[in-house]
Amino acid sequence: MRKQLVFIFVFLVIFFLCHETLAQIAPAPPLKVDNITSILEKGGQFATFIKLLKSTQVADQLNNELSTPNPNDGLTIFAPGDTAFSGLKSGTLNSLSDQEKLSLVQFHILPTLMSTSQFQTASNPLRTQAGDVKSGKFPLNVTAAGNQVNITTGVVNATVANTVYSDRRIAVYQVDQVLLPLQIFGTTPVPAPAPDVPDKDVSVPSPKASKGADTDSSGAMSLKSHHPAMVSLGFAVFGTIFWGL
Repeated sequence: MRKQLVFIFVFLVIFFLCHETLAQIAPAPPLKVDNITSILEKGGQFATFIKLLKSTQVADQLNNELSTPNPNDGLTIFAPGDTAFSGLKSGTLNSLSDQEKLSLVQFHILPTLMSTSQFQTASNPLRTQAGDVKSGKFPLNVTAAGNQVNITTGVVNATVANTVYSDRRIAVYQVDQVLLPLQIFGTTPVPAPAPDVPDKDVSVPSPKASKGADTDSSGAMSLKSHHPAMVSLGFAVFGTIFWGL
């Protein structure tokens, strides 16, 4: 009986120690975060931006990245409110192709997590999901002065209005303007017209005075030059006749 009690006691000690060890090495549950749609819906006034995220399937892409247990660099999203979209020229969004709408949405997303303090030391232009900034097609420049963060795209100047949501994976900031990329909304300069070059086979005659005009002109000049001599001759003849009388 005594041996049985010792065996049971040893078994309970071993079981307790193993349970504690397994509890210590068990992985922590993944961090639960809201998807991008629910984040914007809770923020309110982002109906148009949510519609674009869904229609371009960017929302699914962002949600997949947020569900990763260990995200690499995180995400930063500049979300224009409905008021910002209402400030666009009528028909602007409808005039865009599907690819242009996708680029427009991606232009509002940075593939790295940035806090408001990091904007002060950001290296411009910032890289967005829309494309390479080195080509000058999608430049996004951020400047910060105190608590104010300004964004320029080459087409519009925007300001970060407030922070909608922020954690260790994603930061969502509301902007007061839709960030219009230069590649889509920039004006293309019109080349200057080339100067007119006359055809080499066509000769342009130079204006010449007619022969009759030359004769009349020379005659008029000759009469004008001999006019004083004729007057003098007339006076001499008149004097001879007068004194002969």
